[in-house]
Amino acid sequence: MENPWISIKNVRFVRSRRLILDDISWEIRPGENWVVLGANGSGKTTLLQILAGYLWPTSGEVTVLGERFGQVDLRALRRKIGWVGSFLQAQVPPSQKPLEFIVSGKYASLGIFEKPEPSDFEEAAELAARLNCEKILDSPYSVLSQGEKQRLLIARALIHKPGLLILDEPCGGLDLVSREQLLSTLERLGREPDGPSMILVTHYLEEIMPVFGHVFLLKSGRCAAQGEKEAILRTDLLTDLFGIPVEAGGENGRLWARVAAGH
Repeated sequence: MENPWISIKNVRFVRSRRLILDDISWEIRPGENWVVLGANGSGKTTLLQILAGYLWPTSGEVTVLGERFGQVDLRALRRKIGWVGSFLQAQVPPSQKPLEFIVSGKYASLGIFEKPEPSDFEEAAELAARLNCEKILDSPYSVLSQGEKQRLLIARALIHKPGLLILDEPCGGLDLVSREQLLSTLERLGREPDGPSMILVTHYLEEIMPVFGHVFLLKSGRCAAQGEKEAILRTDLLTDLFGIPVEAGGENGRLWARVAAGH
């Protein structure tokens, strides 16, 4: 059996004497795409920041892309991980041009502080076309729609050919059409033979596309359940996860959840 692409064992994380994550163990193998599902405050973003090398666990072992924490330069590791999340979007200068923004991902910076190669801009333009961003390349970042900004973030994350792509609530703030466009983009990306493994954080079953085959349920900083999607997204487990009666179902490869009648 292949070695895990990602492995965390007995991870705890404490901040200001508050236990955020408690005894988390999780393995992801090459080619697997996972969803992390949980209520607000369950520790989802903290877990991902540890995987991306932005936070160090209080205790436990972490291996990402075959590199063991404590034996790897985390700055170098972060260049192999793409991140799409609101904390990054909030730091983008309003006047930033989209093509330069995509290229900046190659240097793990906001803005270009090194001299890029002409091939960097060619690659950025190809990624923009692949993600349906080619028509917005002359517009400053500040005038773009939320959906356009999210697709640019994905293009920026992909330019350094990451082995892992972390998507922290990428559909937040999107209208129905923009959300479906973005989800279709993720589905296509997940089907590409040389694409990265993806971890999607969401609150909504409706955002779990067919390409995501595994689910990790996080409740109050602890793993409530993990495994193949069909075994985990059950009414009883979701009811326990969210603390209210939840009905779950699916049709044509898409899922849905709703609060049971009377609640």
